[in-house]
Amino acid sequence: MFNIILKTIFIFFSFVSAAYAYLGPGIGGGILAATLGVVIAILAAIFGVIWFPLKNLLRKKKEKKIEKQEKFD
Repeated sequence: MFNIILKTIFIFFSFVSAAYAYLGPGIGGGILAATLGVVIAILAAIFGVIWFPLKNLLRKKKEKKIEKQEKFD
């Protein structure tokens, strides 16, 4: 069975011809925009995962410092 599938795939790829398709100038901008969108989304996700817990940690540290100051006053 595997042999038949392999022969069939080989036959299909043997008779490949050129498509002569035209890709307009807008496709470059679309690819660039999509790529930048994905990269920015990944960076925003990493920023969110790192920044928000760090912000909460710093806020708690600041609140503890203020509580200590109020106890001494």
